[in-house]
Amino acid sequence: MDPDALTAARRHEWERLDELSRTRQLDGAEIDELVTRYRSAAADLAEVKTAAGRSAVGDHISTMLARARLRLTRAPENVLRQIPRFFALQLPAALYRLRWLTLIIAMLFVGVVAIVAVWISADPTLVASLGGRAQLEQYAENDFTAYYSENPAAVFAGTVWTNNAWIAAQCVLFGITGIWPIMVLVQNAVGVGTAAAVLAAFDRADVFVLFILPHGLLELTCIFVAAAAGLQIFWAWVAPGTRRRGEALASAGRSLATVAIGLVFALAVAGLLEGFVTAQPWPWALKIGIGATALGLFVFYMLWVGSRAHRRGETGDLDEWQAGTPTLTAG
Repeated sequence: MDPDALTAARRHEWERLDELSRTRQLDGAEIDELVTRYRSAAADLAEVKTAAGRSAVGDHISTMLARARLRLTRAPENVLRQIPRFFALQLPAALYRLRWLTLIIAMLFVGVVAIVAVWISADPTLVASLGGRAQLEQYAENDFTAYYSENPAAVFAGTVWTNNAWIAAQCVLFGITGIWPIMVLVQNAVGVGTAAAVLAAFDRADVFVLFILPHGLLELTCIFVAAAAGLQIFWAWVAPGTRRRGEALASAGRSLATVAIGLVFALAVAGLLEGFVTAQPWPWALKIGIGATALGLFVFYMLWVGSRAHRRGETGDLDEWQAGTPTLTAG
């Protein structure tokens, strides 16, 4: 086979392949044509290499095929271009999927806190088991409130943020165990309930509520969402439905890992509230109002923006170009 003769015979077909490879927008028929011409050019390259080995014609065909392959497989998008889609579609869609489970977790958490607080505060023996009376009184009268102002506001906010972000990330990433998120929730509920019981035992329950609400409304909601994401990943592993277990787990992990990223930003706001609002000598109505507004914006983003993204078919998962073509199953 003469490479020059092949070039003369195939020139127009190769030029058409190159033209399609350089076109930014292709319709369905043009994509089919691109695939067909790619296969034909690949066969031509095999013939050239078999007959002549390494040659200028072969290198030319290889270059065209590389460009066509890149066009077919699609080059990765610029990360900066993915940011708007992440915040406008992927993250709110993933949060929206968790709305009911988050509500259930929140109700159970508040219930446990209330039970622990009432149970301990109503029994002087249980209160005494937490420490000496002088120590507990010091905590109720001074230490509880001093915690929010003993360090510079910026340092305190940063410390709270990183700690809570790490807890949220653990709930999502270790959610596959099915145990870790529950353990985190129970530990925190018992801790909050115990603190409330100590302050209630010294008639300072109102102080507990007033110092928790400004930042706790958003902060605890973020932890509830993280736990819901972790438990949903666990459930995808336990009950994969019609998909293979690995596929269901991978899909849930990809889509709900976006929640961990998004919560970093929400918890940063909660950290700022805890560092710069909670300890301020402002009217309590103002401080709680600021915290409630922050929570309201988060819930609006989760439900309203999330519902719009959900109606567009978003789940929080990567698209098919990024995640790969899924395996189709019947039924």
